[in-house]
Order: sequence, then C-alpha cells, then structure tokens
Amino acid sequence: MRTLKLFMKRPTTWMGIATALMFQFIFSVVWMTGYEGVTDRTGQLRVGIVNEDQGLDKAVASKLQSSLPVQTVLLSDREEAMEQLDERELQMVIRIPSTFSADAAAADRQASLDFWINESNPSLIKSIMTSVSGQVTAEVNKAAVGEGVRQILAKVQPAEQAAAASAALAERVVGHVQPVNPVSGMNNQMIPMMMVLASFVGSMIMSMNLEQSSAALAAQTGRWQRLAARCVLNVAAAVGVSLVGASLIMALGGQAERGFLALWGLMFVMLLSFLFLTQMFLLLFGIGGMVFNILLLSVQLVSSGAMVPRELLNDFYANLGNVLPATYAVESGMDVLFGGPGAGRAVGMLLLIALSCAAVGAGTVALKPGRQPVREAAQAS
Repeated sequence: MRTLKLFMKRPTTWMGIATALMFQFIFSVVWMTGYEGVTDRTGQLRVGIVNEDQGLDKAVASKLQSSLPVQTVLLSDREEAMEQLDERELQMVIRIPSTFSADAAAADRQASLDFWINESNPSLIKSIMTSVSGQVTAEVNKAAVGEGVRQILAKVQPAEQAAAASAALAERVVGHVQPVNPVSGMNNQMIPMMMVLASFVGSMIMSMNLEQSSAALAAQTGRWQRLAARCVLNVAAAVGVSLVGASLIMALGGQAERGFLALWGLMFVMLLSFLFLTQMFLLLFGIGGMVFNILLLSVQLVSSGAMVPRELLNDFYANLGNVLPATYAVESGMDVLFGGPGAGRAVGMLLLIALSCAAVGAGTVALKPGRQPVREAAQAS
C-alpha cells in the first residue's frame, strides 16, 4: 500500500490515468457524432450522365435518374464531365455510347455502358460508386431487355399487350436482401475500430507515465512493490476507463445487442490486455519500449480486421494478428455490439494475452538487477 500511495503522489501517474480517460472521451464523442448518419447522406453524392445515344428512349434516362440513390446531372459533353470528375465535383461519370440502342437491339452483340470513378477519394466513395454502377447496369439492362421483347411482340400483338408482356418478361427474377445482425449507421460500424484505437493509445500513454513514475520511485521502494502497484493501477484504471468508454458509446447512440454490462465487461478485458501488453515492453526495454508499442499500434490496426477484413490479409499479417489482442477485441466487439455467435472465445484469448504479458513482465523484473531502495532518514542516521 505504501508503494501504491507513492505512485499516486507522482503527477505522471495521474497524467497517465487522465490520458487514458481522455482518449476514451475524445474518440467516443468525435467518432460517434462524426460518423452518425453518413450512410443516410449518400444522396449528396453526384453522378454525371453523358447520353450520346440520340435514339435512346428519354423515359429510360429519366427512370435511371429517379432510381439511383445519388444526385444525377445530365451532361452533354464528356470532356466537361471528366473535368468535373477530376475536380471531385462529381464522384462518377456514366457514359451511354451513341451505338447503345443499336447494340442492345442487335442479336449478335452486346450493348455496353462506360463508368469512370475518381479513386482519388476516400475508399468509401469507391465502394458506393461501384455499387451504384452495378445498379445502373441492372436497371438499363432490364430496360433494354424489355424494349427488345416489346419490339418482337409488337409484330404479333397490339401495342398495349406487347408493352405489358415485355414489362413482365423483363423482370422475371427479383432479389430481396435480408440483413443478418444489422448495423445501425456508419457511426456504429466504426465503433470496433474506435474502441481499439482509443484503448490502445490510452494504454500506451498511461504505461509510459507509470514507467516514469516507477523510475522516479526506484530509490524509495523495491521493484516488486513497484510492479505490484502498477498492476493494481492497471486493473483499477481498466475498470474506470472502460465504464466511461461504454457509457459514452451508449449515450451517443451506440447499439449493444448484448447489453451495457456485456459491453463494459468486454472493454474492461480489452483495456486490461492492452495495459499489460504495453507495460511488458516498457519493463523489457525501459522507455525505449515505446518504439515497440507504437509499432504494435500500426500493426494491430492492419491485422485486427477493424479496417480491412482479415480474409484479405497476407499470411504474415493474418498469422501475426492471431497473437495480438486487437484481433480478439474486434471479433468480440462485433459480437457484443451487433450480434453473433458469442464473445466467450475472444474474451478468453484477451485474458490469456493479459496474463501472459503480466507473467513476462514479472519475469523481466525478476531477472533485471534492481536498485536497493534507500532507508528512511531516521534509520539511515
């Protein structure tokens, strides 16, 4: 207890705890409010349509404009459209070639549409525009098929019957998308990455400050007492910081399918593993261990599946992610927040990593020669 009190008297100790809390507060507020409603505002994106086919039914172009989830603008000049695309005034340009109608009516060739997407944009733009291009192709293909069938039937049936029959034949298969474990908005979709980033950076800075406090107290107390005090502070900070983080997420509209207590428990275990991991490198290498912690921050963002699906990673990063806590934090976070098979296995791995890092840290303290603390002034005299 004496060593713990000495730690609490050091300003660096309080600075470390405050930093861990600050990261939870800042990231939760900024990310949850900044990403709120992002997917609902796709209608603000603009797509240019350049129709070079004078024979194309105007109703087809009008229907295309009304069916897309983005703003559309009809342009007569392709060069103007490409200039606006390059300047990011448009996010995609669709060109209907002059031969489109003739190609669609011919039996020996296919009609084609041209799409240009400016990839010098956030990655979400490319994803949305790629989806829109598929929708455009499907809509125009349906219209072209219907028109082709109508022309054939018009030769043997009255125009009204031909139009009705062609509309039915053009849409024989309809797809219905039914989401499983739906996510409510992009701000919720970003929570797993936000939790990892805020918790690891906060843990990293807190561990650095506790290392400085420990070094300052080396002459007053033993190394085992200092390690025990740090472990107590880690557990206490994990409880308090996770409570603040989980409360902020829920207060700012975050969804938690498993409930608040499950989210709090998950964040506690996640913070515990991060704190003992970052502490381990500082015990091994002193303040120079921050280099490894900074490296781990980058590596975990890549390998955890928070930004890029792990199925798309190469073998090196996929295997590396198997031994790092952020991977299991993201996996369990998705289960707790959005629903899934359960977070038991991932939480167990987080606890195993925390215990392993604590054991390595204790082994490091045992093997390193420590300074003998000075005696009290009265004893020394």
